[in-house]
Amino acid sequence: MNISQDVDVREFNTFAVPAMAAYFAEVTTLEELQQALAFCRTNKRRFIVLGGGSNLVFTDKIDALLIRMALRGVECTASGRDRIVDVAAGENWHELVRYCVGQGWYGLENLVAIPGSVGAAPIQNIGAYGVELARVLESVTGWDCEQNVLRTLNAQECLLSYRDSVFKHQLKDRFIITSVSLRLSIEARPEVSYPALRAELVDPDSATPEQVAATVASIRAEKLPDYRVEPNVGSFFKNPLISAEKANELLARFPALAHWSMPDGRVKLAAAWLVDQSGWKGRREGGVGVHPKQAIVLVNYDGLGGHDILAFAAQIQADVLAKYGVNLDIEPRVY
Repeated sequence: MNISQDVDVREFNTFAVPAMAAYFAEVTTLEELQQALAFCRTNKRRFIVLGGGSNLVFTDKIDALLIRMALRGVECTASGRDRIVDVAAGENWHELVRYCVGQGWYGLENLVAIPGSVGAAPIQNIGAYGVELARVLESVTGWDCEQNVLRTLNAQECLLSYRDSVFKHQLKDRFIITSVSLRLSIEARPEVSYPALRAELVDPDSATPEQVAATVASIRAEKLPDYRVEPNVGSFFKNPLISAEKANELLARFPALAHWSMPDGRVKLAAAWLVDQSGWKGRREGGVGVHPKQAIVLVNYDGLGGHDILAFAAQIQADVLAKYGVNLDIEPRVY
C-alpha cells in the first residue's frame, strides 16, 4: 500500500472541489485498511474514508489521511427463492444494480443510477422512487476502530431511517464498512407505487423489474445532471420531516405544497418544491447555482471551493426558513 502526500482530491469528489489532502491511500484489502489505520495511530493523524465521493463537500486543506475504499468483489448464495448477495464496499453502486437485475436478482431496480460506492449506501440508507436500501439490507460488515475487530451488524442494528443510520451517529468515524449483504429475490415483485415512476411506465401493474430499472434510469438521466459534465452531489438538501400540526398549518397557507404522510405520524415535505417556490430553481450566482431542472441539485459550474458552495446553500436555507418556517438540512457530509 502506498501513502502519498499533498494530493489534490478534485478528481475524487463529484463536486470537483479543489482541495489538498495531507495524505492519501487507496486500499484494496482488509490488510491494507489495517495498515492505513496503523499509520494514523503512529503519526497521530485522523482519517477520512472516501467511497465514490458523491456525498461530500471538501472545504479547507484536509489535514488527515484520506482512505479511498477500493475493495472489490460480489458473491451470491441461494436461500430458497432469495439470493444473499455479499458486495465489497468499493464496488460501484450503479454497476451493482445493473449486474443484479441482469442476473435475475430483484429488489434494487428502483435504486439504479444512484452515484457512489456500495459502502456508502447503508450510511445514507439511499432511497429513490419508493424504495430504500432498508428494504433489502441483510447486514453490514466493517472494521470497528475502537475494538480493532471486524464486526457484522444485522439490518436492525444499523438503525436505518430516512437518509440516516447508526453510521452517522454512534458509529460515526468508528466503523469502516468493508462489505454489504443484500437479500434479493428471484421472484419479480416490482415496486411501482411512486407517482413519477407510474406516470412513465406504459403499464405499471404488469411492468417487469427490467422495465422499472430502465425507466428509473431514464427519468434520472432526464432530471439530474451528469456530475462529469456539471459537477454535483445529487440531492443537496434533504426532504424535511415536520409534525402533522406544522404541516396542516402550512397546507392552509400553501395548498399546493408537495408532501407525504409518514408511518410515524410526521409529514415529509418536498425540498425541491420549497426551493423552487422560493425562487431558486435555475438561479446562479457566480460559479455555483441550482440546476434548472432539479431544484435540490446544486452545480459547481466553475470548480469553486467548498466554502463558496456552502455560502450559496445558506442563502437558499435562509429564504426557505423565512417563507415557510422550515429548516432545510443538507445531505452531503462537510469536511
